[in-house]
Amino acid sequence: MVMGEFTQETDLLVIGAGPGGYAAAFRAADLGLDVTMVEISPEPGGVCLFTGCIPSKTLLYVTELIHDARRSTEMGITFSEPKIDLDRLRAWKTKVVARLAKGLSGLTQRRGILYLQGKATLEDSSHARVQNGSSSHIRFKHAIIATGSRPRPLPGEGFKPRGRIMDSTGALELADIPNRLLVVGGGFVGLELGSVYASLGSRVVLVEGNGQLMRGIDSDLSRPLLHRLQDLFESIHYNTVIESAQEDDSGVNVRLRGEIESNEKRFDRVLVATGRLPNSEGIGLENTGVKTNDHGFITIDGQRRTTDGKIFAIGDVTGGAMLAHKAMHEGKVAAEVISGMASSFDFQAVPAVLYTDPQIAVCGLSEEAAKRRAIKVKTTRFPWSASGRAVSMGLSSGMTKMIIDPDSQRILGVGIVGKDAGEMISEGVLAVEMGALAEDVSLSIHPHPTLSEAEEEAAGAFLGSSTHILPQNK
Repeated sequence: MVMGEFTQETDLLVIGAGPGGYAAAFRAADLGLDVTMVEISPEPGGVCLFTGCIPSKTLLYVTELIHDARRSTEMGITFSEPKIDLDRLRAWKTKVVARLAKGLSGLTQRRGILYLQGKATLEDSSHARVQNGSSSHIRFKHAIIATGSRPRPLPGEGFKPRGRIMDSTGALELADIPNRLLVVGGGFVGLELGSVYASLGSRVVLVEGNGQLMRGIDSDLSRPLLHRLQDLFESIHYNTVIESAQEDDSGVNVRLRGEIESNEKRFDRVLVATGRLPNSEGIGLENTGVKTNDHGFITIDGQRRTTDGKIFAIGDVTGGAMLAHKAMHEGKVAAEVISGMASSFDFQAVPAVLYTDPQIAVCGLSEEAAKRRAIKVKTTRFPWSASGRAVSMGLSSGMTKMIIDPDSQRILGVGIVGKDAGEMISEGVLAVEMGALAEDVSLSIHPHPTLSEAEEEAAGAFLGSSTHILPQNK
């Protein structure tokens, strides 16, 4: 601190204004704390709002419209092939983001939170410096680190995203619709953005370094999507990695190694979607008692407190499931603990959603995890081919499944594959968190015909009382 420099004081300093950061700041302000939030961007929202969740889901909704229009042909309704106006599509995406950013800025102001644009660096366990042209100094009683993550680049100087070699942020700019696109990585980001470009007209080739896509998702849930992707993408190659990529003005020459017929290929663009790295460097952790693990993720306890008692951390920078909704709940927990409440992050069913066509949504214990951990379970499935609503919509390949403790009848996990799975998984989350029994869901009257009644039917299948499928052996 410079002698004579003005020092601002605050109860809580939140570093980062993504979903975790602003949720923490809002909750703390609601609990009466004086809050200062620092973010490099001029408005709160973070990666999720500006270069992640919101723009990607905006584009995925557009592709859903395209798929629905094509699906209607077998129902006797034929539309002409869509004409893509990229300028208007980009403008729509920008409008969506701007509207939500304005809403968050308004909520920040109305809660009396001081929002500072700039880069915050911790100087010790009670002080931070914020730089943005000029420099300001902050003394805090507590701090929450919510600096998020960034795309993981491929190793080597030649793989840095630039122009035609893109990370997820670059892909969402939608500079053009490349004729041929290589997607490197078969996780959620690669499949979602690959689906967007394929639906808009690109010939997509996907390579995955392992032997399967969507690791962590039960195979029976991923199967309908894999069948869809085999039609949507030009090709999918497993156990295949990219060895080199030479970019020029018109494309990228790529050398691949693995299960692929030709190692040398040329693409108009390459999307690197191989995971994310924590933004834990360059924020002054070395000046505090905050520790990180070998991968750079900040170490925290169940209350989101770091190894420095005055500093908390939430969201992607702490590792685990990198999900906006998880970060938001972590932020609330940290704010409540700082406010003196007895709060902790103790959730059994953090949902995850893959926004492809069809969608996949899961929560709680998976069937594969139960096998690995030798947990005795009974799995029940309700195929959407027996759902009147699904069949009427041409969506009979979907499925709803439940993982149930056979002795207590407690629902331990739920998985859904099909249209709007992400909108329906919340019932499963509630069931798992409340310790609901299969009978609780089966005896809850669901409207008919709906897609959501498949959860009632899946629970009924465990009890031998499902109406639209034959009883399963328990």
